[in-house]
Amino acid sequence: MEPSQFAMMIGGMMSDEIPLSDETYRILGACFEVYNELGCGFLEAVYQECLAIELGSAGIPFEQQNLLGLSYKGRTIKKSYVVDFVCFNEVLVEIKAVSRLTGEHRAQTLNYLHAGDFDIGLLINFGHFPKIEYQRLLNRRLQNVFTTESKA
Repeated sequence: MEPSQFAMMIGGMMSDEIPLSDETYRILGACFEVYNELGCGFLEAVYQECLAIELGSAGIPFEQQNLLGLSYKGRTIKKSYVVDFVCFNEVLVEIKAVSRLTGEHRAQTLNYLHAGDFDIGLLINFGHFPKIEYQRLLNRRLQNVFTTESKA
């Protein structure tokens, strides 16, 4: 199944209907601050380090480079994912530094959401010009799975 089949556009949903909207708003604010300071063109690792500084400055609780264990049919497997950030213990943040986000980036983030049982994730692209690109994704196990997409 294509990643786009797991998610659909929010359309006219109000921000108070989006899970953890206040938290994701604050995280996005930190991302905008990093982009406004650096612009595009740096490696992902640079944005990751700067975002960690900005999240800390904003008082946003976060963990960085978390290992996310995987299982298959109830059995733990050796392979694990490395998640860029987990903020507020509930919001997964995956960052990229590419010219544009693709289906593979969305699929990766959706897989992380599913594997970690997170409700919501932010897929942030610092490499887009002239504005940061982001998508808010919900875990596909939720009944109303949706995304928001923007270039702010």
